[in-house]
Amino acid sequence: AVVSTQSTGDYKAKTFKGLLVGLDNCEVRLYRDKFLVDTMTTTDVPSMMQFGQYDREESSLIVVTKSGGFNVFILKRNADLTQGQSSASLGPPAQQFQKLNVPRKTKTFVDQTLREREHGVTMHRQFQHDLYKLRLTTARSYVNALQKKMMPISSSNFAPLKLSANVQGIGPMFRLTIDIMNTSTTYPIKGAYVVLVTNDTLYVLEKSYISMPLLVPSLSYAVNTMVRCTSEQGITDVIHVLVYVKGKCSPVLTALIDMPTSESMIVG
Repeated sequence: AVVSTQSTGDYKAKTFKGLLVGLDNCEVRLYRDKFLVDTMTTTDVPSMMQFGQYDREESSLIVVTKSGGFNVFILKRNADLTQGQSSASLGPPAQQFQKLNVPRKTKTFVDQTLREREHGVTMHRQFQHDLYKLRLTTARSYVNALQKKMMPISSSNFAPLKLSANVQGIGPMFRLTIDIMNTSTTYPIKGAYVVLVTNDTLYVLEKSYISMPLLVPSLSYAVNTMVRCTSEQGITDVIHVLVYVKGKCSPVLTALIDMPTSESMIVG
């Protein structure tokens, strides 16, 4: 239904104040807050309403309809104006009065609280000092990784490369696969090659030097080599993967591959 008119109803005798809403379906509804208190039916669509004193009655509702009709509704002195409102919807929720099961404060908790009150400034300064130290250590590690080309993505402009590697096998033979991608979108890279360095007493490399073809932008190139573990005592080490570009004396990318433990000695 569409609202045709509205007014306020102030009944001071019971300290009641509500909203009167007239609808085009010939109804007048009385609301208090968001709750419907009462509904009245008129002879026609209401166009104007007024609540107040009419003759000897202090609480009367005068409704004028669109056809010119005149409707009078008198509020009873013993009327229940809480209709439609449950006790749970008035006031705070019932959960507010439930006692929380708060654990008892232990002596350790009390001592810690007193310590924080007395040495709050010192504790905050120590926290800030440790935070600055952590940021400094992180920045130094990042700069060190950039200087030693230990990042998985090259930061150089002439050879923007991306490196990833994985090891397959349980030993003593492993398959080392290296994926290299040219992250540039405009020009290819030529003259790139891979150098593998490891501990010769633990591992034997099938190929320690791998030449790369012309690296087309946005394409991944995979090269692999076999690695044989010569140790039977479960000792492991790392393999250094160095990516160079011809004409440059320093590597463009550097990666450390952690080799898994060889399971060559299986007792049947």
